[in-house]
Amino acid sequence: MTIVNVCRSLPGSSCRPLDRCYRFLPCLSDPARRSALGLKVALVMLHLIYVGMLFLFDGGLIEKTKREPWYTAIYLTLFVATLVQYFVTSASSPGFVLDAMRAVNESNTIFRKALVASKQPASSKNGNVVVTVEGSQMARSLLGSNATSWTKLVMDLYPPGTSVRSLTCSYCNVEQPPRSKHCHDCDKCVLQFDHHCVWLGTCIGLGNHCKFWWYICEETSLCLWTGIMYITYLKENISSAWWKDAIVILLLVTLSISIIFLLLLLLFHSYLVLTNQTTYELVRRRRIPYLRGVPERVYPFSKGACRNLYEFCCLRSSKYRMERLPTAQELEEKSRPYSICDVVTCRCCC
Repeated sequence: MTIVNVCRSLPGSSCRPLDRCYRFLPCLSDPARRSALGLKVALVMLHLIYVGMLFLFDGGLIEKTKREPWYTAIYLTLFVATLVQYFVTSASSPGFVLDAMRAVNESNTIFRKALVASKQPASSKNGNVVVTVEGSQMARSLLGSNATSWTKLVMDLYPPGTSVRSLTCSYCNVEQPPRSKHCHDCDKCVLQFDHHCVWLGTCIGLGNHCKFWWYICEETSLCLWTGIMYITYLKENISSAWWKDAIVILLLVTLSISIIFLLLLLLFHSYLVLTNQTTYELVRRRRIPYLRGVPERVYPFSKGACRNLYEFCCLRSSKYRMERLPTAQELEEKSRPYSICDVVTCRCCC
């Protein structure tokens, strides 16, 4: 039984302040959103503690700030940019399949109306409309009203002869494009699903993977810089009050563990970007139907390191960009061993 139910069962008006709080802050009434908000507050507090201790204990840093204000200004700019990037990534959409389906259906409806009005042949393009669709009830209504365009679009991404039933999510009741997966935490299917990040409180997918990489990069840089400043303080003030040294050493140890974790995470996601993979595809490779027959060191969606990097950084404006499954001939070409000619012509990059 939750706190809200316990309070409601009590006589009198002892829970009126709590009800008012939930009325002004609806997110607190949901346990999942409440825990996500608690994690965000904890992360911000950790950042403030680590930076605040530096300026509180290190008198030399204050003097250096007076002599070289640009040094502290750059550090504080990185600190603010990291927190801003964290909240931007947390609030961004990973690219839900329901939203993509709604955008495709709306785009086709507008196209048909324009075609009827003009009575001239034209070419249709999938729109990039960002909408919010909640629950599988809305998904079923969309499927019942105008699902032909979406179904045809998804089926074109799979090899001929693929059954529609095998592509339909049993939770959302929508056809899943390749590389998408249902997230049980968000209760929605996500395009190019990577993982569900607990610290961010959202999924990482096609729409926000680039933002997530930049956040890890900024967080790693901030932690490295902060660690260097802590080590500098200990070298210059090792003979000061012992309790200050104990606090700084304790913070430095926990910071070092975080730096190791962040560096490994940054390298791991950089590898995923350069090979056009996701965490889910790498970890569950043998359980994903379209990856079972692919050799271990063959990356079926890779277009070369340079092209992968370009699409990851520069083509992320469309949250609903979907990739088709490679043909058997393309997989055979990718699995071909590298020759000297391939190395000279940079086959791995193009």
